[in-house]
Amino acid sequence: MYLRNLAFQADKYKSMKIDTRKTKECQFCAEIIQAKAIKCRYCGEYQNTNKAVALRRRESADEEVEQEQEGTDDILFEAGPSLLGMLGFAIKAMLLACIGVLLLASPIANLIKNLTQKLLNYQLSDNIYNAIVNYKMVLGLGLIIFALLLILWKVIKLKTVHYQVSVDRIEYSRGIFDRRVDNIDMFRVIDLKMRRSLIDCILGIGSIGLITNDKTDPEFEFEKIKDSRKLYDIIKNASLEADAARGVIHLE
Repeated sequence: MYLRNLAFQADKYKSMKIDTRKTKECQFCAEIIQAKAIKCRYCGEYQNTNKAVALRRRESADEEVEQEQEGTDDILFEAGPSLLGMLGFAIKAMLLACIGVLLLASPIANLIKNLTQKLLNYQLSDNIYNAIVNYKMVLGLGLIIFALLLILWKVIKLKTVHYQVSVDRIEYSRGIFDRRVDNIDMFRVIDLKMRRSLIDCILGIGSIGLITNDKTDPEFEFEKIKDSRKLYDIIKNASLEADAARGVIHLE
């Protein structure tokens, strides 16, 4: 009887010792095997082959992707100002460029020459005539180049602005040479309004203005955003949920 008890205790201790060993999952059959095992006792596959290493790398890559996706689950909206919002500005700049083109094509030098000859009985010299032609060329080309630079600057400025709306906050980055990143906590949003002109409705864009109790940005605007109505609803619901979670009451 005593020997039987000793054998029972030994078997129990042996099983406990095995259970406490480090284990791992087979890359091929997903069965639990010993951590130092080279060959799986279930499927017979070796754990140190190139195929097994490739499977481990693939699993680690999938885990990283899942972690990144979990980190971005709370992002509700992400966008930047639409280039369609600069349509009015582009039209004005193109009008300025058209003036430059008309100036280049106009016979203003001949007109001045004829007027001075008829009204003042004065014949312009070749030097003065050539100077007028040169000034006309410089002014016309200057207006065209200036208009194109204005459009390019506006495009670059809009492209450097980025908005990201999450459950807890609004984060925005802006600036060309001096890049700045700021944020507004969602519970600080007091009121919001959406503005859409007739052209904005046709183009499918809009601007959303926020009134907040944030000291840095008491008034903030999402400028010319696509799906502006969707963004409006997202911020409205998120701000109400943030207020309820923190017990915030905004006093008029």
